[in-house]
Amino acid sequence: MFLMAARPHFLIMVNNNKEFERLTLDNGLRVILAPMPGFKSASAIVLCGAGSRYETKKTIGLSHFLEHMFFKGTKKRPTAMDVATEIDALGGVNNAFTSKEFTGYYIKAASDHIEHILEIISDMLHNSLFKVEEFERERNVILQELHMRHDDPKIRVLDLIEEVVLDTDQPLGWDTGGYPKIIAKQTREQMIDYIGERYWPNNMVLVVAGLYDRDSVLLAIKKYYGFKKERKVTNFLPYVDRQKKLAIEIDRRKIRQAALALAFKGLSRFDDDRYALDVLTTILGGGMSSRMFDEVREKRGLAYYVRTGCEYYHDTGVFVTYSGIDLPKVDEALKVIVDQYARIRDERVGEKELNKAKESMKGQMALGFEDSLNVAQFYGFGELLENKIETFEEEIAHIDGVTPADIARVAKRLIRRDKMSLAVVGPFREKAEFEKILKL
Repeated sequence: MFLMAARPHFLIMVNNNKEFERLTLDNGLRVILAPMPGFKSASAIVLCGAGSRYETKKTIGLSHFLEHMFFKGTKKRPTAMDVATEIDALGGVNNAFTSKEFTGYYIKAASDHIEHILEIISDMLHNSLFKVEEFERERNVILQELHMRHDDPKIRVLDLIEEVVLDTDQPLGWDTGGYPKIIAKQTREQMIDYIGERYWPNNMVLVVAGLYDRDSVLLAIKKYYGFKKERKVTNFLPYVDRQKKLAIEIDRRKIRQAALALAFKGLSRFDDDRYALDVLTTILGGGMSSRMFDEVREKRGLAYYVRTGCEYYHDTGVFVTYSGIDLPKVDEALKVIVDQYARIRDERVGEKELNKAKESMKGQMALGFEDSLNVAQFYGFGELLENKIETFEEEIAHIDGVTPADIARVAKRLIRRDKMSLAVVGPFREKAEFEKILKL
């Protein structure tokens, strides 16, 4: 039994710069403490190595389904309303998210409540009831969420492009939310089994960021997270790149504005060129002064929005530009987008444009570090996904170190027609028409 007066047993590994502290409980739970003096809030987040690429064909979407169910009542708080009411009474902000490689649960509140929110998250993760009636009710909620995403062209095209680039014959290419026919057949027993496979302390990271009393937080963590033992967990299947030529997928539907996404195979989060790609992405489509925005919207008025972004996974990634285009202008817009990719690959980026992108990225990162939840996520993702944490200064140094030669190298690596993919949502039938446009 835990005694409040006892000191928690930790293997302590303190980062020398004092920006954060890394600790490991006896049961393998990794803990990160990030003090933020002068703040009035604190955030707690638990990240678990559970996501859609850990699933099977019969359990696609189960990670996301489970994320919902953790909010539906515990032994101490028997209903979803009990959970929500208690968090609302603290003035707290709470939510959860599921990705292909991780799932996260967080609460942010006034710093006085940090021990309380640690207890609530623990209660949800360790004592949820998973009532049969709640399971069936939430199944319908999940189905409605999937229908909503499918019916929104802006969302649908991004889900579709990931399926095309990452290959639906492999778990990494599966839709994180799942598919209605599979969700409809999933059982409570499958969910309980999945928890037993992945939700173990040695497969989780807990981060506390903001204003808090260190000793009190450590005692609370030991009390609420130190009792469950560790267990070996399986890893996901490695991704195999089978793409050898241009891939096109069309979701045919009668709408007045087409949604399109043009993508290339991206990079692993461990790739040495990752920061160069981040800067390249910012130059290409990261803001209102980016090349894509200027050429597609400002100069030609072809779209209301056009953006470029990257997703990084353990062993690959997605590098994509997406937009909503008036139907008669789709061909022209695609030609402009492809031209911008070719230009950044074939022409050296100037120092002025490069420095502007770097300063933009650093400024956005600085703003993010003014929020305890963003800080908690930043450190948590580093620990869970990469088994290392870099400081704010180290991240800035990586950005500052990118050169025009780095941009040119990564552009030539990635911008290739045999690794190009296009997803389109709109009233189109012939892929051949798009193939003629997509020349590099």
